[in-house]
Amino acid sequence: MKDEQNDVINNDEEAAYKELLANSKKDLKDQYALSDHKQKNIIKTGKNTARITNIMISLAILLLIIPVMTLFTYGYYAFGGRGDRLIDVAAKTIYVTEPNMSLEEMELEHEIGFFSMDIFFDVYKRIGKEDFKAADYNIHFALNQPSFPEKNNYLDRPLPELPNAETESLLHPEVAIIPFDREREWNILKKLPDGTVGEVHLSLSKLVDPDELEDMIPDDIEIRWLAVDTGLEAKGVDHEGVPVGPIGYPALIDTTTWSPFNGRDQTNAEVFVDILSLLEKNEVVAEKVARAKTLEIGKRLDYIEKNGIKVYGAVVTGPTEELRKLEQIKDIRTMKVGEVKLWNWE
Repeated sequence: MKDEQNDVINNDEEAAYKELLANSKKDLKDQYALSDHKQKNIIKTGKNTARITNIMISLAILLLIIPVMTLFTYGYYAFGGRGDRLIDVAAKTIYVTEPNMSLEEMELEHEIGFFSMDIFFDVYKRIGKEDFKAADYNIHFALNQPSFPEKNNYLDRPLPELPNAETESLLHPEVAIIPFDREREWNILKKLPDGTVGEVHLSLSKLVDPDELEDMIPDDIEIRWLAVDTGLEAKGVDHEGVPVGPIGYPALIDTTTWSPFNGRDQTNAEVFVDILSLLEKNEVVAEKVARAKTLEIGKRLDYIEKNGIKVYGAVVTGPTEELRKLEQIKDIRTMKVGEVKLWNWE
């Protein structure tokens, strides 16, 4: 009997303990229970924290990517002198495809961007005894792929952006039809006032050696640029019918150290052939920089190497009264007036 009483007491105590424990849990739950508003705030705070964390991680990744991309771009253009080569090709294209044009290398600048490079330079034209700014160029390279130049012209009579047979000013002797009124051009020259200097584009009636042309032109007139026969000028187009435009080289030594035609180690004709070899390896770049959008450098270079250098035209400058005398030279087929400036011949 006594044992039964003890069991009853133990069971009552256990039940009381369980009830006390349950009540304590209930009280704690009631005490620390969160309202719906608090729960929403906690969830919102968690989302915001996660969002901020993601943003910070993204920013950190971007801050790591930017210097990596920049270093890659600098490395790309520095590797093997790639950037310098692209600049060199662009500059030398001007010398051999733009009649009577030159560059001031000290004014040539470049900027490196993400996987890109922009080069900026000015080109100059000699009228009389002074160099006048003819245009400024901005060429964008996406890695090694150039875009067409953005260009501002400052000339009174700029050459057309896309040369063709109707706008050409330097004509091969085999071109049957002169696309402009040659009498009108001579009359323009005659009506220009004395005391001015001018530039004219001469087209010859036959192919001549550069030395023969020099003997043909009076001493008071300066030959600036020689248009070279390369086998394509008679037709004026490539095999697809796209106008090729003239190529040639400066007639005089340029004593500035940065000019490729500085006369230190080679003649201008030899430099010209070397430049064509360079452009042949980089023809995509050269064709974007040049006004003519096809150059056919390989074919033209082969022709010159087989036949030597013969010229069919030239760009000259001098006092207007001296330029008028060119009309009396029988081997000059026609002429087109270029730029005219006030007297600066001293």
